Amino acid sequence: MLSRLQQNKRIVQDFTLTTLAGIPGLYGRLTYMASLRDLSSGRYQHSGLAAIYPDEAIQQALQLCHEQIFERLLETPLSDQEFDLRSCLEGMEGGIRAAVPHWRRMEVYRVLLPENSPDYLKELFCSNLRALLEILQEEYSRTPSTA
Repeated sequence: MLSRLQQNKRIVQDFTLTTLAGIPGLYGRLTYMASLRDLSSGRYQHSGLAAIYPDEAIQQALQLCHEQIFERLLETPLSDQEFDLRSCLEGMEGGIRAAVPHWRRMEVYRVLLPENSPDYLKELFCSNLRALLEILQEEYSRTPSTA
């Protein structure tokens, strides 16, 4: 029987290699992690992992992955974050022109926050994202739409 730590390490490794590796960029991965979390309960759901591993181990491992991606993003220079965010938003329905004003107005980026991260990191993330979205909004409001 695997120890809890070994099992969590195996889940993180499995998830990272089979799922996260195929998602480009830190914002893309962070968005994906948030999409796995139920908004009402905060529990992560991943049917592929659920078929193999116990639920509590999955919760711990996915929470750890979410926090690590979040922290790695915060360690990234803002200029790199801008490029990464731009790429992520361009891939969303409606593209960047629809996503930026919606994200600014509704502050939907708050769902990207890992639940157990310290408040000061959550505040830093939101502050950075508001600034990046303002930059992108300004940029796209100056250029004519090709649609």
